[in-house]
Amino acid sequence: MRRSVHKSVREIHRSCERILMSEGFVNVGRIADFPDGSLKKIVTGGEEVLIACQGGKLYAISNSCTHRGGPLNEGELEDGKVVCPWHGGQFDIASGKVVSPPPMKDAACYEVRVDGTNVLLKKK
Repeated sequence: MRRSVHKSVREIHRSCERILMSEGFVNVGRIADFPDGSLKKIVTGGEEVLIACQGGKLYAISNSCTHRGGPLNEGELEDGKVVCPWHGGQFDIASGKVVSPPPMKDAACYEVRVDGTNVLLKKK
């Protein structure tokens, strides 16, 4: 009995994952890969994406600063904003919107979903 229950749970999980993937989501790692306070660069579909974890919630925006292409994963995470390490520009990690210049253009934003322990991403 117990074995068949585990098998059913696994089958349901796989079905849910197939549905999410068919909606354009891509598996980019596990929750444990993104500890609280971290800024981590991943590459998916040929694009560099910054995944930030703050307060236990995951956010994702383009990893390149729209000012001069600075690597945002090498910046600082401060109160829901990522600070570019090159010129100090700031982006809201939830929306990708510029919070402080010199960047003038917002960063691309991604939708993040957690499925079990998997982190899934889709460009908005």
